[in-house]
Amino acid sequence: MSANVESAAPATRSLASRGMGKIGLRGAAIIYLAFMIALPLSAIVKNGFAGGLRVFWNDVLNPVAFAALKLTVISSVIVSLINALMGTLTAYVIVRYQFAGKRVLNSLIDMPFAIPTLVTGVMLVALYGPQGTLGAWLMAHGIQIIFAKPGIVLALLLVTYPFVIRAVQPVLMEIEASQEEAAYTLGASKWTTFARIILPNITRALVTGSLLTFARSLGEFGSIVVVAGNIPGRTLTAPVFIYGQIESQNQRSASAISIVLLALSFALILLVEWIQSRQRSEQHVAA
Repeated sequence: MSANVESAAPATRSLASRGMGKIGLRGAAIIYLAFMIALPLSAIVKNGFAGGLRVFWNDVLNPVAFAALKLTVISSVIVSLINALMGTLTAYVIVRYQFAGKRVLNSLIDMPFAIPTLVTGVMLVALYGPQGTLGAWLMAHGIQIIFAKPGIVLALLLVTYPFVIRAVQPVLMEIEASQEEAAYTLGASKWTTFARIILPNITRALVTGSLLTFARSLGEFGSIVVVAGNIPGRTLTAPVFIYGQIESQNQRSASAISIVLLALSFALILLVEWIQSRQRSEQHVAA
């Protein structure tokens, strides 16, 4: 009997130590999350609402601030739509076709993740700026890219280029090419085959990539501050406006606009998570 008690004691201590280890890991993760995310968020909310709700809305509806928010949202929508189309096309070409330089192209897609966004802005200025050959030719024909709204859209397209492609590509790889070939055999056109077979399968991945593109575009600063010209009411975006308010020691106004951007981004993240969770649950049920 005593032997059984002695053998059970180490097992009990082992279970207790494991339980304490789990509690310690959870506590460390929660403390780190609070320190890195919760505290900064609470500071922004406190500064943004320091003068009350009316002052907060006054800061948001300030003509310069509201114009910056409007430009940011409209540019993000345009970029998301273009990337949804071209990203899907690029992913389809990479998955379905074999051609020289395919591996190089597949590697270049992720380059915007590696290049600092400030460098991206400098690249665009060097190419499309008035001192560049192409930029000077465009200016001579009345087309201004840099220091104008087209430059903002172009910069956002470059920094968000991989999102839709990398979201759609793995889904396309799971769709068997034989389904498309069967549709062609039955007389379906390429557009009908895409609309009836491919599009229903990639819709959620396409929406996820587009939402991530939109969320990323909302907060882009590095490339925009170089290419936009930052003219209030014309080419000043919300992130650059926030930076200007911080430089002017107006933290309340900067925090108010930051809260709006955070709310939009957080809502998009929740929507993406919901779409992905539904996709995982359906895959589990299918399996």
